[in-house]
Amino acid sequence: MINLPEVQDLIPGIKLTIMAHKKNKNPKSFTKDVTLTKQKEKANKKYYEKELVKLQTELVKLHEWIKAQGLKVVVIFEGRDAAGKGGVIKRIQQRLNPRICRVVALGIPTEKEKNQWYFQRYVAHLPAAGELVLFDRSWYNRAGVERVMGFCNEDEYREFLRSCPRFEEMLIHSGIILIKYWFSVSDEEQEKRFRARMIDPTKYWKLSPMDLESRSKWVEYSKAKDEMFSYTDTKVSPWYVVNADNKQKARLNCIHHLLSMIPYKDIKYKKMQLPPINKEGYIRPPITEQTFVPEVY
Repeated sequence: MINLPEVQDLIPGIKLTIMAHKKNKNPKSFTKDVTLTKQKEKANKKYYEKELVKLQTELVKLHEWIKAQGLKVVVIFEGRDAAGKGGVIKRIQQRLNPRICRVVALGIPTEKEKNQWYFQRYVAHLPAAGELVLFDRSWYNRAGVERVMGFCNEDEYREFLRSCPRFEEMLIHSGIILIKYWFSVSDEEQEKRFRARMIDPTKYWKLSPMDLESRSKWVEYSKAKDEMFSYTDTKVSPWYVVNADNKQKARLNCIHHLLSMIPYKDIKYKKMQLPPINKEGYIRPPITEQTFVPEVY
């Protein structure tokens, strides 16, 4: 059972209509307010979907240009838990060729990887010519979760802050285009999203004990982020902060900015013609010999 405060947090616009209903107990007035709110949300969603298709069409052109020109592109997505990184990554990759654009989301390092040079396991996933790689979290784990949760010691942390800018400069000088995004979300909005995940069976898997513990370490994460920026927000490799309290706006703004970071042209291909099917000279076996999936729907 969900109590009223939770509903007010989870459903945009409903708090305003509930307050209006308290002032004016006319049921017709309340229904009208709810209807207007729904119409506005529907219009906003329609606009969002229209703009998203436009941007995704440009992303297709960009990734074709990356392939044709042999570019090597790395885009890093960092931010607090439930900031919306996965959502924008999904929309970027949605209409692209997975052989050109791939996502890297590494899990916990193995014992062998823990004894390697820290950046080594990430280097293995860097792009070859003609590839776009999206890092859903990256080597910045060391400056964030590892720092706050005590998964690295002080020497390892300080060494990362010293070596990371040089590592990124090396990547850039080698010809890699490196773009870094930080998704910024307020504590109030993060709480709403966590609560939504708790009651949505399709999103419950997104919650982990680490996510819940991060709520009690909000200040520690803030300090870690600020110190990380002081070392790694450089002129050669700057951070671009995305205001992520509104998911749809964040997705559009991030994709729009990404498209502006890499000059590209629309590649003109020759018009294709579909040839007719040639079925002569072969008799197929009876269709009853095949095992079909039951048509439940």
